[in-house]
Amino acid sequence: MESNAFLKATRAKWAVVRSDDRLLLIALAGFVGAFSGLAAVALNRGLHFMGEVFQDVHHHWWGFLLPAAGASLAAVILSIVLKERAGHGVPEVIYAVSRHGGLLRMRSSFSRLLASCLTIGTGGSAGPEAPVVISGAALGSNIARFFSLKERQRIILVGCGAAGAISSIFNAPITGLVFTVEVILGEWRASNIIPIAIAAVAGTEVSRALQGNQIAFEHQQFVIHWTDTVASLGIVVFATAASLILSYLLRSMHQVAGRTRWPRWLRPAIGGAAVGLIGIFLPLVLGEGYQSIQEMIRGTFTQGLALAALVLAAKIAATSLTLGWGGAGGIFAPSLMIGSLVGVLYYRLLTGFIPAGALTNEGCFALLGMAGMVSGILQAPLTAIFLVVEITGGYDVILPLILVSALTSTSCYYIESGSYYLRDLIEQGQYLRPGTDARVLSDMTVAELVDSGDKPVPGDMLLSDFVRILEHSRRYLFPVEDRTTGDYLGIVFVDRIRPYLFDTHMHAVIMLEQVMDDSVPVVRLDDELVDVLYRMESDGLSALPVVEDGRFVGMLSKATLLDHYRKELIVQTGV
Repeated sequence: MESNAFLKATRAKWAVVRSDDRLLLIALAGFVGAFSGLAAVALNRGLHFMGEVFQDVHHHWWGFLLPAAGASLAAVILSIVLKERAGHGVPEVIYAVSRHGGLLRMRSSFSRLLASCLTIGTGGSAGPEAPVVISGAALGSNIARFFSLKERQRIILVGCGAAGAISSIFNAPITGLVFTVEVILGEWRASNIIPIAIAAVAGTEVSRALQGNQIAFEHQQFVIHWTDTVASLGIVVFATAASLILSYLLRSMHQVAGRTRWPRWLRPAIGGAAVGLIGIFLPLVLGEGYQSIQEMIRGTFTQGLALAALVLAAKIAATSLTLGWGGAGGIFAPSLMIGSLVGVLYYRLLTGFIPAGALTNEGCFALLGMAGMVSGILQAPLTAIFLVVEITGGYDVILPLILVSALTSTSCYYIESGSYYLRDLIEQGQYLRPGTDARVLSDMTVAELVDSGDKPVPGDMLLSDFVRILEHSRRYLFPVEDRTTGDYLGIVFVDRIRPYLFDTHMHAVIMLEQVMDDSVPVVRLDDELVDVLYRMESDGLSALPVVEDGRFVGMLSKATLLDHYRKELIVQTGV
């Protein structure tokens, strides 16, 4: 009896949660965030383990083969064993949110973790954040699917998974929240922020429970004066240049790799071998580079100006080779190291022209360079600001940090309209934000909405015969076709031929093809509805003919399109 009562009480409580959208998302957000945090911790420990195992291998002449083997094995696991696409995964999450309502496969929750552990652990120049993002997002997506949630709720849980993963990997809950809203979802809604914040907290707590509450990079206190803030403007130029160069090389390497005839699983080995060769002479470029970042922030980076510049160029090249040739990993960690090198180089160049002591130490400028690089490559200034502040505790540099992040992001935006994550999606027309007209219309097709009941009339029909058709029809436009071939010719608008209709002398001498309009744009079955709606609006038409292979298929009316738009909007937003 007691067990039955317990079951009834449990069901009643679950019914209450299930009936309230906010309670349901909050309950599941903590669950998703915690499991995403576990995935991040697992990857972090795997990387530390592999780093210790292979620590001395890179010093041997044959050490360059290790990154090649790791990247190639990762590609085999992804493309052959698990049938996943190569790459770091964040664009896939954005694409899933943009076009497929957040649907991700369950195997994506662990595939990138394995692949990135092999790529980065053997020396590849990449970061762990992108793999954990797709892992957490896939967990959130499949948990939403298990509970049969609506599309809008599923997208939020995808964001919860990403937030929990980023928060855990960096021990930075605000960064996880801001990155998810700014980059993954792209919309600042209270209904999004609350569950995502819960997930970020859950992921962070899991990380702190298993790894301790420590910031990634410690530094001494900086005393910031107005001169430092003014001087930081120069970092905007350097960070913008470095961001654009890295973005260009990443895309170029990807294109070069795509044109080669090597098997897809072997391509990452080429990039990995090249990185390994660079690492023999400049071991600082291998892996995440966190130790070098720590030295630069502390002001103990002993390499001279020329060597630091060489390391900067080598790190950009190594990152492009690793990710551009198909290695698994993210762009955050390399951007942090490249940015810190940019800040150190800029500081050392600047101090050669101004009196000593006029500026704070170079560790401050390393932080500013990190923020500038992340905001430039991602075009996400808030993410850059909170990431650098949380992983370094650098609240004392917040004013120049905001300035550098905002201006670098803006500069990169005006030169390249899409970030590293979004550029390809934008060019391929696959980037649609949730809740936008394009996103709502993307789930509908022309074939679903076309009305095939409007039968065409022959172009050689006399106006007198057409008038008899009008007497028994309420239509105001008639598609016209060739009687012999069946090809579509144009449209007859009844209101545009009124002078001929009321002039009975013209009925026996005018044919429809003489009064039809053949300039009306036509719609194809594979056209995007957002483009169709734009054509209707620009031409002031309430309907357009649908034509395929030269034959008339039916009419697509604006009223039908907008009616289905309203229904789809309710499905996607739950309003």
